[in-house]
This record gives sequence, structure tokens and C-alpha cells, in this order.
Amino acid sequence: MSEWLGWLRRVAGKTPSALISILASEGSAPRGAGTRMLVTGEALYGTIGGGQLEYRAVEQARAILALPPGHWRVQDYPLGPLLGQCCGGRVRLLIEHLDPSAMDWLTEATDERILVSTFQPDWVDRHVSDYTLPSSLSARGDRPRAGDSLAEIIGQQRRPLYLFGAGHVGQAIARHAANLPFRLSWFDTRPVFETIEGVAVVPEAAIEQCVADAPDDAAILILTHDHGLDYRLTHAALSRSPCAYIGLIGSATKGARFHARLTRDGIDTEARARLTSPIGVQGVTGKEPDVIAIAVLAQLLQLRTA
Repeated sequence: MSEWLGWLRRVAGKTPSALISILASEGSAPRGAGTRMLVTGEALYGTIGGGQLEYRAVEQARAILALPPGHWRVQDYPLGPLLGQCCGGRVRLLIEHLDPSAMDWLTEATDERILVSTFQPDWVDRHVSDYTLPSSLSARGDRPRAGDSLAEIIGQQRRPLYLFGAGHVGQAIARHAANLPFRLSWFDTRPVFETIEGVAVVPEAAIEQCVADAPDDAAILILTHDHGLDYRLTHAALSRSPCAYIGLIGSATKGARFHARLTRDGIDTEARARLTSPIGVQGVTGKEPDVIAIAVLAQLLQLRTA
């Protein structure tokens, strides 16, 4: 994710700070490339996985704070032989004393843009681009040298999540999704929910257009206050081009009734097979809103590796 951008905005311009970045990893490593943590003389923000790796990296980061802003070094850590960590992978770290005068690029840094970092002798020069393709680095071989560049996507690509319903479960899903790789579009038809931040109150006659507007990589979650409205949204979702996920809250009985009605209304077997109902990972039986929300979001996170 891109919490590190917030740390830089809040902390690095006011307090001497060192940034630890995982440039590359291989084998069983605690975190992957792009993971970052910020270190000051008194505080730590984030984690690169804990254990001896993080302990040594923090030592290096605090040592580099004694050097002028802009200084950087690349350090390789074979986790088994050097640090005694049983995971046994290999990690390459960039550790730099951030220069507050060289962080203008932060004003343009948002998720899913491209950050280009060029290693200069005495600082890391960064700028944000829409056009440079990401490159990859190895945890072995030559380390980056002055003049080399690295391009990466800022944060993780966020799956569009189209959430229909702002009741207790909808609010729990929105709350827990905030720190996960989703880009939320949240809808309800009831004016009472206009006061909840993030909810778009849409006239009932227009709600199906929101389903049609969802991109093909979207996850659509249907959990409104009304079964009739749930059905209309489900029918609209199955009638459009396929998307990543269509989930309908409710019991197996509700799902069976919807399937029967969808069949009568001309939705074929292939299209109906795209409907997930009940929603959530199997084995989680609690009905509390937060339990449902976590089970559903866990199911959606599985889409990233499906």
C-alpha cells in the first residue's frame, strides 16, 4: 500500500528521517519489493517484516541520519546465513536520509501512478510519471549505482469495489476496506444515508445504471435493505459484461429463490454461475456485521491470486 507517502508528508519535512525501501526480494522473505518503513531518531513507522532484518535495517537507518540529507546506500541481507532468520530468503534494501528540499514529487504522488527513482551520487532523484513502464530489480547481482533508475507503481493497484447498501454490513465493509487494496464506490437509495461520508445516494430508478458503469475488473457487492432492489441489481449485474465478482448477501434459500427467478427471466446458466451467494469465505459462520465484512473482504482478496 502507500501509507509511506503519508508518513513522508506528515513527518519527513519536519523531523530528520530515513526511508527504508525493499528494492527486491527472493525466496521466503517477510515482505516484498516496494515495502517501506520510515525511521526517525525516536519513532518507527511501518514495518519491513520485523525480526533481525528490521533490527539491522533500523540500525543502518539511524546511522545514516548522521550523514547529510540525501545520502543513500544499498544493503543486501541473506536472511539465513547473515541474520539467522528461518525464512531463508534474500532481501535488497535501499536506506536513505531523506532531503526535505527534494520531495516536491509528493504533490503528484497518488496510487496507481508511476514513481521513477534515479540514483544520483548524493541523493535519490524522484519524479512521478504516467507513462514509464515499471522495471524490476533482482536481490542478487550488481547493486544499483549512480545513474541507474527504478520505475514502480506507487502503492498497489486497487480493485474497484461497487458496494450497494449502506446499512450496518455495508458500513462495516466500507470501514474495513479503507486500508485494503480496493477503490470503493458506495451506493444507497435512501436519503438518510447522505450524512455518511462516501455514500452516493442514487434515485432508485437510476441505481441499475451504477451497475452498468462498473468496470470489468470490479467486484460488485449487493446488500441493500430490500430484496426486490437486491434482485434488480443482481439481474443488472448478470446481464452486463462479466466482471471480477458479483456477490449477493443472504441465505442459501434466498440464493436459490433468486436463481429460480433469474432462470424465468432469461438469465442463462453460464451467467448465473457468476453469482456468489451466500458471500464470504466458507467456515465463517458469525452474523455480526464486522464478521461478515471480514469474511467477504477476505474472499475478495483471494481474487488477486485467482
